[in-house]
Amino acid sequence: MVKSKNNFFFILGIISLASFSRLIPHYPNFTPVIAIAIFGGRFFNDRILAVLLPLLILWVSDLILNNFILNYYESFIFLYPGFFWQYLPIICITLIGRYLLDKISILGLLGVSISSSLIFYIVSNFGVFISSSIYTKDLSGLITCYTAALPFFYGTLSSTVIYTFSLFGLKELLDNKSVLIVRKD
Repeated sequence: MVKSKNNFFFILGIISLASFSRLIPHYPNFTPVIAIAIFGGRFFNDRILAVLLPLLILWVSDLILNNFILNYYESFIFLYPGFFWQYLPIICITLIGRYLLDKISILGLLGVSISSSLIFYIVSNFGVFISSSIYTKDLSGLITCYTAALPFFYGTLSSTVIYTFSLFGLKELLDNKSVLIVRKD
């Protein structure tokens, strides 16, 4: 957990840096958002901050993407239709990072990365199914929706694993930087 203001700003800096990668061209769904939620959930003492920070980063990057880069909408929007189905799993994932990662291990990080990616895939695509007119509102339509989203799941899963290990690894490396310094005595 965050032990000092310096550690707080360090964690905030890592999260902010990772969040900018959402604004540069990337493979579909290959973003650090889920990893940021896991990481923030694990290391922020303040549980409200742990939940709000990933949501704030997602919202700010959505504002930039939707209003200045992608220009999907005719007028400026603060929240896009269906945002709830994207933001809800981020809240759940932050809580998973907070309460299920007591002891950090390779298998634990891998398990949390995979399960978090699945949660995001299931919830966000259920939202597409519910709020879209593309799919019939029956089991066949739901299966078609999840099947159509499978190519995007690859980006979600691979980015979550890579970014989660990178964020946790970077923090561990920098926390133990004294091990890397060769002393001249």
